[in-house]
Amino acid sequence: MLLPWQDELPFVDYALMDASSTSENKNKAGKAGARRNFFRQFFALCGPYWNSLHCWRVRGFTVLFGLLTLAQVGLAIWINYWNRELFDALEQRSLSQFVLQIGEFAVIFVLTIVVTGAHLYVKRWLQLDWRAWLSMRLLNHWMNKGRHYQLLYVEGEHDNPDGRIADDIHVVTEMTISLGHTLFYSLLILFSFIDILLAVSGSAKVPGTDIGVHGYMVWMAFLYAGIGAAVGFLLGRPLISTTNALQTAEANFRFSLASAREHTEAIVVMQGERAERKYFARLFHRLRGAWNRQTFAYMGIVSYSTGYGTLLPVFPLLIAAPQYIAGGMTLGILMQAAQAFQKLTSALSWPVDSLGDIARCRASADRVLSLYENLLQLEEKERNPNACRIERNVGENSHLIFKHLTVADHSGLVLLENFSTEIAHGERVLVTGDQVIADGLFKAIAGLWRWGQGFLHLPQASIAFMSQRPFLPSIALRDVLAYPASSDTYSDEAMQHALTMAGMTWLIPRLNDSDIWDRVLTTRAQQRLSFARVFLQKPDWVVIQAATDDFDESGEDSLMSALHRELPQAGIITLSQHKNLEKHHQRTITLARLVEKKYLFGADDQCLLPVVHEDAPSEEALLVPPMRRKSDPKAYKPTRV
Repeated sequence: MLLPWQDELPFVDYALMDASSTSENKNKAGKAGARRNFFRQFFALCGPYWNSLHCWRVRGFTVLFGLLTLAQVGLAIWINYWNRELFDALEQRSLSQFVLQIGEFAVIFVLTIVVTGAHLYVKRWLQLDWRAWLSMRLLNHWMNKGRHYQLLYVEGEHDNPDGRIADDIHVVTEMTISLGHTLFYSLLILFSFIDILLAVSGSAKVPGTDIGVHGYMVWMAFLYAGIGAAVGFLLGRPLISTTNALQTAEANFRFSLASAREHTEAIVVMQGERAERKYFARLFHRLRGAWNRQTFAYMGIVSYSTGYGTLLPVFPLLIAAPQYIAGGMTLGILMQAAQAFQKLTSALSWPVDSLGDIARCRASADRVLSLYENLLQLEEKERNPNACRIERNVGENSHLIFKHLTVADHSGLVLLENFSTEIAHGERVLVTGDQVIADGLFKAIAGLWRWGQGFLHLPQASIAFMSQRPFLPSIALRDVLAYPASSDTYSDEAMQHALTMAGMTWLIPRLNDSDIWDRVLTTRAQQRLSFARVFLQKPDWVVIQAATDDFDESGEDSLMSALHRELPQAGIITLSQHKNLEKHHQRTITLARLVEKKYLFGADDQCLLPVVHEDAPSEEALLVPPMRRKSDPKAYKPTRV
């Protein structure tokens, strides 16, 4: 069930990055400690959670979280005074007072259980809810307008975005709330137990002088914690960079395993298991190195913290014992002072005790911020009126119109220049020629590709895009056919008819079955299933990218004929290298590379070629002639661009 602030996000197929491409980001592993304005950037990303649509519920839980923390501090103070009264009763050998303290402890015991349980529930609710909100915020930016695809082609520290969203956001939200709680708790303990320690510790003379120091145990606690924090920070400084490096190495190793799982068939066919094992070994070797560097960083701080913590319970007894021996305090006051000293010192030692969690949280926050910043940069470039991008919009015209369209690759190299044509609804057009240019044109029509210039006007109608490798989610077959719509939209008879027209009657009994379809089906079967999806959904337009290239001529003819029968009024654009497809289309456009290399933009994304306006005059040599609909589908006219 979606919460009020969640948008419904379709599960969209996206290209997986090759794990080897992440190696270029390794040198950025230690960047966490160098980020400027970290807190401002972090709160800009996460702060709006407390102003979200269900903000009153969030704020209510946050206030309750603070009140329960106050209750924990109150119980700690109560326990401190109870210890004093207990040991005084023992020193006085008073049975009645001892029984009274047992009853008081029973009340403290019950309240502690109730407060701790409620506090844990509220904390975990906030952690999960904040994680859900932040995950959806990143997903809304990532899985939108093809940015998850475009991100693969831009520079930046955004390797393994899936891991950053799934794992790093988990760490950030969980650790930030836990650290916030312990910091708030430590501050309350600090101010509460300073007063207690000042009241019970009395005064002591500086050795060798007559100078008395009131509340000397307070100053000793500050000195003890100060020395501990200073040494701890020096020993723990390498933790942030080494933790960030380890998390990056872990993500790369995990990604390579997942990538191998996705391409198991290709690896077996190419007999690549040995090469994969070597690659896994290299990645794990890097992981081992990062692990060892973090181990050495931990060794110093853990060894020091162990000695520091071992001395803590004994140290206050040693410095307060002379007063007790001299009769300046009772046994109860001595134990109360020792416990107050420990509480105060623990509060002052929060930075040292939390250093490992701070390092882990900071490293994960940097990874999330890097991804978020790169996504915002993509969005900013889209909004920049002077940017080199393809203007793609939906209009009331029923035609698909290209005006002065220039398509470049992500480096700025021009693939297709000043392409203009118009395709009417119901026309069937074959686009052939250079495959790289055809692929770029398909991505531009689909909205995957922003690098270029010119105008692309889409009709206000349903458009189905059929790629060479269709996306088949691992869900029930009826849901695969209806994707991305709900399967309830179509009847069983319509689904059975669609499968029959695609030559897949053998799959009809499996309509309710779930499977890993992109593995159990052959490439041709997957493409036939893609055609069955189009036959079922009956879009107004179909754009096909080499979806029949794996078939022989008879299989290709069968599918294209079925497409024309099932969707006689649809506009069809087929991008393929097969000349056999010409008889199924009314005209052909042949794409060719430019004679000389041209670059649309440089490394700074600034346009190098003049900006083209929609009403600019066309160059006749580069334009496709106006569409002339043929009554005979075989009477096509090739046009070379």
